[in-house]
Amino acid sequence: MGPRQPPANAGYTTAEVLAWLEARASAENCAGMARFGINTDKAFGVSNAVLRPFANTLGRNLTRALELWDSGWREARLLALFTDDPDCLDLARAHAMAHDFNSWEIVDQASDLFVEAGHLDVLAPEFAADEREFVRRTAFSMIALAAVHLKKRNDAEFLVFLPLIERHATDPRNFVRKAVNWALRQIGKRSIVLHGPAFECARTLATSDDKNARWIGRDALRELSSGKVQTRLKNKPRPA
Repeated sequence: MGPRQPPANAGYTTAEVLAWLEARASAENCAGMARFGINTDKAFGVSNAVLRPFANTLGRNLTRALELWDSGWREARLLALFTDDPDCLDLARAHAMAHDFNSWEIVDQASDLFVEAGHLDVLAPEFAADEREFVRRTAFSMIALAAVHLKKRNDAEFLVFLPLIERHATDPRNFVRKAVNWALRQIGKRSIVLHGPAFECARTLATSDDKNARWIGRDALRELSSGKVQTRLKNKPRPA
């Protein structure tokens, strides 16, 4: 086998990436994104289905990722997240990025990067305590994504997030509420060990006096009690 070839567009500069995006701009796509709650105040209207393959041709490049993020464009920031180097993402930069969050879509992609960088345990409680809507969403998006992607992590380490979920289940803001629900469901679906505690948390929330907590609890109970989830968990091999 010969040496691995670099990505096709690895040498693209930030200016060339922005020009590539501008050439594919679509006002119609922007309107469609806005209907899904995506912030399009500064967007070209290039879909993720186009951005993801392009990011693969760019490869990782920290300097370019930083410049793309600083441009403020929706698509440039997504490409920055797709091509950033998680090994070079420290807590200070994560906090600085969070200051710029203005859309659930950016939050969820950044959450994936933050988890990959190893910052779940520090950032999740810090961001949950932050009153800013999209920063708080980041906490629970990170928990949800970690429950899926950190397969080697001990299940018991996710139990510490259930009190955090219960504490913030009363947040009435839509993007927070949905992320809290997402985190609870993903923890409960991770393993048979976590299913019981997550189910009990959901049951507690479902009987809350707060309507937002009730919605989260009832929705989580509906999924966690489904036959599909029950069967998958029973058939899932336990770690040695």
